[in-house]
Amino acid sequence: MAFNFNPTTSLDHFKKLFIMRMNFSSIAIIFFGITIFITSCQKNPDKQPNLQEESSTVAIPSQGHLKQTKTFSSESAKKWQDIQLRILRLPSAANPYGLNGLRFFAYCGIALYESVVPGMPSYQSLHGQLTDMPKMPDAEPGKEYHWPTCTSAALAYMNKHFYTAANTPTNFLVSMDSLENALNTEYQSEINNAETFQRSKDFGRTVAERIFTWSTTDSSLNIYPAYVPSALPYWQPTPPNPPVVVAPYWGRNRPFVPGSTTGTASPVPPSYSTDPNSAYYAMVKEVYDISQSLTQEQIAAALYFRDAPGFAAGTAYISIFSQIMTIENRPLDFYAVAHAKTGIALAESLINTFKIKYEVLQDRPIRYIREVLGHPLWNPLFGTPGFPDFPSGHSQQGGVFATVFTSLFGNNYKFTLHTYDNLNMAPRTYNSFNEMADEVGRARVYAGIHYTYSCVEGKKQGERIATNVLNILKFKKE
Repeated sequence: MAFNFNPTTSLDHFKKLFIMRMNFSSIAIIFFGITIFITSCQKNPDKQPNLQEESSTVAIPSQGHLKQTKTFSSESAKKWQDIQLRILRLPSAANPYGLNGLRFFAYCGIALYESVVPGMPSYQSLHGQLTDMPKMPDAEPGKEYHWPTCTSAALAYMNKHFYTAANTPTNFLVSMDSLENALNTEYQSEINNAETFQRSKDFGRTVAERIFTWSTTDSSLNIYPAYVPSALPYWQPTPPNPPVVVAPYWGRNRPFVPGSTTGTASPVPPSYSTDPNSAYYAMVKEVYDISQSLTQEQIAAALYFRDAPGFAAGTAYISIFSQIMTIENRPLDFYAVAHAKTGIALAESLINTFKIKYEVLQDRPIRYIREVLGHPLWNPLFGTPGFPDFPSGHSQQGGVFATVFTSLFGNNYKFTLHTYDNLNMAPRTYNSFNEMADEVGRARVYAGIHYTYSCVEGKKQGERIATNVLNILKFKKE
């Protein structure tokens, strides 16, 4: 619109023209500003923030939780895990937990995650994803929760119901009471709001009650008939072990994740044969040949991953989990996700391992070396476990652990294990989790209790199981 001043133009006409021009200009400026604002606020729809990026997201006031889980330390979870580790370190005579160690760890991880996930806006419950898992309680909208209090309440309930007077020395029961009371006192002082504290405590306990009740229905408590070993050449308990059969029905336990073992099977081991030209003969002879020229380093590796005293049935991985998480010192949200993923995958692997063991019934090296290879006085470095050879459970769990922790921390993660400093064993250093898992398998062959095939394939199976678990479970909202 042209604006030409004419002295003959009336004042009123001038005003009208001025206002019209200003209205058009103002509208244009406002429209431009709105466009810039909307564009700058849009997120990239293809980008999914990872767990580390989650720590920089903006709080969502509409959820009413005021402080998200990520704003708190994971110290309460670590302290409860420390008690569990000290119990699992007990010598076997005072440690009746066996395969339950990993099972307890898994359910505790699920309870921990579910007790704090309402404070993690991008994450969701595992209800509807884990087999038969009950619905979790809802956090009250518009109400504040103190997530460390939820954590402690949930883990106190879980640990006290797994480690009871029937199976745990009194001093550990006292330690659990002391820890719970100390954390409650600390958090009450920190919150300075009785309603928030009680609400948080009640929420964590309710979550744990539902998870624990669910855990009692997984068939691990079932009473089965006495196991009758098959005839040779299938597996039988071997000397110098007592004639006891370990966990023949563990493979019947309820899986945690539907579809977790799909596509994870390996070709069966070579068929039994006494022919010196057979693959079976060569497989066993390799174990004997290695045993005759062990280096001190190989012996050290074998004894390190013997996992005795304590840490039966792969529970040494719980110690490794705690060591890495202590070094990393990540916030509570990261710790909860890591615990849930690791625990579920390891426990799932244990069920799978024992299912295959008692289907294949592969005999251990000792009998064949003594009776077929003709070395009647031969012994492994330590006693052969009381269950079949294939697959190597330690190797399968090593593959699981390496896969989960690589997904959390990357392929090139250097770390040092101090699992057995209390036994004066030298720490062991690795440049990756995969490197550790490979050594675990070799260590079982050095010890003379597994074949190379059982360890190599066991690790592969573990990697596949962990990959399935990580792909199937959707921790993040779609």
